[in-house]
Amino acid sequence: MNVLSLFDGMSCGQIALNRAGIKYDKYYASEIKENGIKVTQHNYPGTIQLGDVTKVNFRKYTPIDLLIGGSPCQDFSRANKHRLGLSGDKSSLFYYYLKALQIYKPKYFLLENVIMDRYGADSISSELGVFPIRINSSLVSAQLRDRLYWTNIPGGDVIDMFGRSIGKPKNKKIKLQDILTSCYADREKSRCLLESDSRPLSTKSKMMHRYYKTGFTTIVFKDINDKENTCRYLNQTELERCQTVPDGYTDILKRNGAASLLGDGWTVDVIAHILKGIKG
Repeated sequence: MNVLSLFDGMSCGQIALNRAGIKYDKYYASEIKENGIKVTQHNYPGTIQLGDVTKVNFRKYTPIDLLIGGSPCQDFSRANKHRLGLSGDKSSLFYYYLKALQIYKPKYFLLENVIMDRYGADSISSELGVFPIRINSSLVSAQLRDRLYWTNIPGGDVIDMFGRSIGKPKNKKIKLQDILTSCYADREKSRCLLESDSRPLSTKSKMMHRYYKTGFTTIVFKDINDKENTCRYLNQTELERCQTVPDGYTDILKRNGAASLLGDGWTVDVIAHILKGIKG
């Protein structure tokens, strides 16, 4: 089986394939972030990197049996005041995924994106011919990460145009405290990892303000009775565990570089759960 991963990042899809026990021959990856390519090639040196998705000659790489990808979400994200959907500069890159799907007609496909308004989700569903299922990574990890997944994988997580209803992953009941290397958590789950986790605030007072007033960060504490003076951000290993990435997978980067990739990445165990349908 040959796999093409668009917007591959650090190849969370490849980790998921291996975790699901899916054997593949060639893994093609389209990615432009230098650190993403660096981490991928360190862990999977056999990966065939294709570069910028807008410059890939899709007709050159055939056949493709599985097409996967998480197209840019910025123009769909609820954090964006001006949501332009598929007409936005970033999220319109979805059409390169669609182009590859139309050219290859792979046996299987999987697309991931953020929770969005009904119009945006229906626009993608109309193009792909399946409705998405909503899965929160909290079922399989210590992180709150609500996402939509479109796929035609038999037994995969989808309610398609024909009304098939497939179950979500079982709740593993993993708490944030369970994945910490040290310290204490005062919440059951980490909030959703974001690319912005690569730019931590400089003072503990600002960290505490963002944590309790806006919720756009996760911090833990060395002393639960002296939070402000003992708070810290999640370390690199903990960030990996939130995305169910193997410990040490991003070790060739420093913490903030790894945080950028992990924030843009996939929760591996969710993807592995979907991909297991290929074996059936």
